[in-house]
Amino acid sequence: MQLTEALTRRYATKAFDPTKKLPEAVVAQLFALLRLSPSSTNVQPWHFIVASTEAGKARIAKGAGGSYSYNASKILQASHVVVFCARTQVDEAYLAQVLAAEERDGRFAAAPEAKAAAHNTRLAYLNEHKYIKKDVPHWLEKQVYLNMGSFLLGAGLLGIDAVPMEGIDQALLDAEFALNERDLTAVAAVALGYHAASDFNAGLPKSRLAADDIFTVI
Repeated sequence: MQLTEALTRRYATKAFDPTKKLPEAVVAQLFALLRLSPSSTNVQPWHFIVASTEAGKARIAKGAGGSYSYNASKILQASHVVVFCARTQVDEAYLAQVLAAEERDGRFAAAPEAKAAAHNTRLAYLNEHKYIKKDVPHWLEKQVYLNMGSFLLGAGLLGIDAVPMEGIDQALLDAEFALNERDLTAVAAVALGYHAASDFNAGLPKSRLAADDIFTVI
């Protein structure tokens, strides 16, 4: 599928067909999308809860009660649901974990001095957000949204229907999955699968602002 075709086709799915499940080969590609997403200084400040069983989706649907109840059916009827979680802080142990993974994957094999440079660059950005901008959780959360954008585009290219949902009770999901104990917090969820025939949004034309309104070409 061509990029423009996928962008035009994808939309926020409002109803999923619960009888249609994602093939395992597609699920593997979705996991790759999540893992290989870019992040500032390769800090990768995320964790993903992936549910495909009825029990797992029911646990996530606990976060779609009350004023968020309109999202419950999307979670329960989707083939898979991903809860995107962000780290609430980055400590020395986590920095060491990222650096060790980079070394294991051979990023410093040709230039050993690059290891210190990678660490110092990551630390400099972290300290800027920690001591000057004082917005570390917000900075880390922005990386998760980068991941979610890549994920939605990839899902579209794979011909999968999806809907991102900020309409969830993050605090409830934090408690349900003991996220805060791991320096994590729920940010949003994405439900995936194949839309139902009853999905009114599937047949509506896509609407965006005109190109002249959003581009300045210099």
